[in-house]
Amino acid sequence: MADNRDKTTDQMKMWKENRGSQRPDTLTTGAGHPVGDKLNLQTAGPRGPLLVQDVVFTDEMAHFDRERIPERVVHAKGAGAFGYFEVTHDITRYCKAKVFEHVGKTTPIAVRFSTVAGESGSADTVRDPRGFAVKFYTEEGNWDLTGNNTPIFFIRDALLFPSFIHSQKRNPQTHMKDPDMVWDFWSLRPESLHQVSFLFSDRGLPDGHRHMNGYGSHTFKLVNADGERVYCKFHYKTDQGIKNLSVEEADHLASTNPDYAIGDLFNAIANGNYPSWTFYIQVMTFEQAEKFQFNPFDLTKVWSHKEYPLIPVGKMVLNRNPVNYFAEVEQLAFDPSNMPPGIEPSPDKMLQGRLFSYPDTHRHRLGANYLQLPVNCPFRARVSNYQRDGPMCMFDNQGGAPNYYPNSFSAPETQPQFMESKFKVSPDVARYNSADEDNTTQVRTFYTQVLNEEERQRLCQNMAGALKGAQLFIQKRMVENLKAVHADYANRVQILLNKYNAEAKKNTNVRVYSRPGASAIAASSKM
Repeated sequence: MADNRDKTTDQMKMWKENRGSQRPDTLTTGAGHPVGDKLNLQTAGPRGPLLVQDVVFTDEMAHFDRERIPERVVHAKGAGAFGYFEVTHDITRYCKAKVFEHVGKTTPIAVRFSTVAGESGSADTVRDPRGFAVKFYTEEGNWDLTGNNTPIFFIRDALLFPSFIHSQKRNPQTHMKDPDMVWDFWSLRPESLHQVSFLFSDRGLPDGHRHMNGYGSHTFKLVNADGERVYCKFHYKTDQGIKNLSVEEADHLASTNPDYAIGDLFNAIANGNYPSWTFYIQVMTFEQAEKFQFNPFDLTKVWSHKEYPLIPVGKMVLNRNPVNYFAEVEQLAFDPSNMPPGIEPSPDKMLQGRLFSYPDTHRHRLGANYLQLPVNCPFRARVSNYQRDGPMCMFDNQGGAPNYYPNSFSAPETQPQFMESKFKVSPDVARYNSADEDNTTQVRTFYTQVLNEEERQRLCQNMAGALKGAQLFIQKRMVENLKAVHADYANRVQILLNKYNAEAKKNTNVRVYSRPGASAIAASSKM
C-alpha cells in the first residue's frame, strides 16, 4: 500500500528526497540565532518553573499564537496553482492590453479555486458555486479576473450582498446552517432563480476543480489602441471536459475526503497532468447594448451565444503547485479593480460594488501593504507611487523619493496616454429598483432547452430535497416563483415537497411514551 500513495500523501517523503544528500539546516529562532535544544524548556531545576529568559520558548509560542489571519468571509475553502496564459488568437482589434499583444505571447498566472459559503475546514464537494479567480502578472500591472464557475449570480445589486451571504452562513443564535434563512432570502429575491436553478442542477456539484468552466461573469469594457470601446464577457472552458459528482458521490466524499478537490488538483499537477482551459470573449458594441432586450450589465443573465458568439483568445495552463499553501494560496489576494490599460469596468452594479469590497477585504486580512507580498506583487511592472509606510513594509519604501505629488524633483509622473476612456452616464441620481427586471425568461430557457428530461428531474429532486427544510410558507413562496418560470418546474418540486412534508408529519406524530410510576407522579406534584 505504501508504494501506491499519491503525491499529496507522500509530500514529506518527496521533500526529503529532493534534498538529496544535503545535511539538515541549523535550527534557529526567528531572529536567526542557533538553537541548542528544542525539546526541553529552560527551568529552575527539573521540576521548577520556566524562566522568562527562555527565548527559544517565547519566540516559538509568541509566533504560534499569531499564526492565523482572518479567514475570508466568502471563498474561505480553496486550492491554488500557477501556470501561464498563452495568446492563440489576435484580439487587438478589441483590446490594447499587452497581455493580448500578439499571438504566442505568454503571461504568468495564478489561479485560486474555492467554494463560496463554507468555512476553511468545510468539505469542498458540497453543493455551492465555485470561485475561479485568475491573476495575470502582466508588464502593465496585475490583472485580476475574479470569476466563478457560473456565468451568472444570485443578485444584481451589490447592496444586497452582505445580507445574501448572511443568509447562506450560520444562524446568529444556533450557529447552524439554517434552511429558513437560505430559502427566505432566495424566495424574496426572485432574481436569484437563474443561479439557484443552475446551482441545484448537475453542475452544482463539480468533480473537483479541473472539470469545470470558469467565467468572468460580469460585463467588462475593452478599449483598443484607437480608443474604440466594446463591452465584453470572459469565458474559460475546461479542456478536461465537464464532469460532475452525483449527490451520493459528493456526500460520501464530504465525509471521507473533505479535501478531495484540493488533492485532485495537486496530484494532477504533481503527476504532470497539467489542466488547461481555453479562453474566449463575447463582444457587444455600445450600439447593441443600447438596443438590447434587457440590461446587458445584469449579472443574473447571460448573453446569447448565438447572437454574441464566443471568440477564441488563448489558453490557460496550470503546471506548478504552490510551494507553501499559506504563502501562495491563503495570502493570494484578487481584486477586480486591478485592470491594466485596455480593460475597464462596465456599469454592472455588482462589479462596481466589488471594486471597493475586494481590496478593502485584503487590507483587513493581510494589511495595507498586501500588494508587497510576493504572490500578490506585480513583479513584471515597476511600482512607483506616493504610498508609504504602513505595517509590514517589505522593501525599501521607495527610498528617499518624494512622497507627495505634485513635486519638482523628477519623481513619478502621470502618463496621459493611460487615461481611462470617456463614457456617458444618466444624470439622474437615485436608488433604482431592479427587482422585477424579467427574472424568468432565461430561467425558462435553461429549464426547457438547456436541460434534458433526466437533468430536469434531478434538478427538481435536488431543490425539493433542500427546500423541505424550510417552513411551509417559505416553501409556498418559492414554488410560486417557480410557477412564473414554468408550470412543470413548480409542479414537480411541489409534488416532491408534498411527499417530504407528509413523511415529516408522520414521523413527528410517532412518539413512544412510558407511563411514570405512582411515586414519580406524586413527587412531581410536590415540586
